[in-house]
Amino acid sequence: MSEKALHNEKLLVKQLIAGNEKAFIKLYNTYKNTIYGYSLKLVKSNADAEEIIQDVFMKVWEKRKTLDPSLSFKSYLFTVARNTCFNFLRKSSNDAKMKEKIFYKSQKSFEPADRKLIASEFERLKNGAYDKLPPKRRAIFEMSREEGMSYPEIAKKMGISVNTVKVQMSKALETLRDFLKTIQVFL
Repeated sequence: MSEKALHNEKLLVKQLIAGNEKAFIKLYNTYKNTIYGYSLKLVKSNADAEEIIQDVFMKVWEKRKTLDPSLSFKSYLFTVARNTCFNFLRKSSNDAKMKEKIFYKSQKSFEPADRKLIASEFERLKNGAYDKLPPKRRAIFEMSREEGMSYPEIAKKMGISVNTVKVQMSKALETLRDFLKTIQVFL
């Protein structure tokens, strides 16, 4: 950021602290696309990223009096955005887990007559768990478990370190273990 732009930003932040809506709008217009792109990478949904932008700037407005104009506004904004995204993802994850628990508890209350139905539902849920894995992690998992490749073979094929393969496999297995905990009804 140029010296002039930095000075202008600090001036806008000082005006924002004083409650100047025009300064707020100018900062919003300056950073909304950047925060949108950052949020979209984390939450993977256009609508959710848009909602996060609104939440981030609402928090900035509500906490404007605590801002320090001598510090980087952009860094502050990204910190707020990151925390908002993580809170959103945590809440979304908890909501999904709660829906799954309710579904599985309701399924316990009746005895299904068709085992094929249970098997197909299990397969659907397993595929859903696979779909929750990021593409790179899923590819590593599939190469290891379905194709029987060793970690060094996977690392060579993907152009990454063996340690990265180990870490990704560990995270994939953790995700799938969590999945198994939620479907213990079927086990």
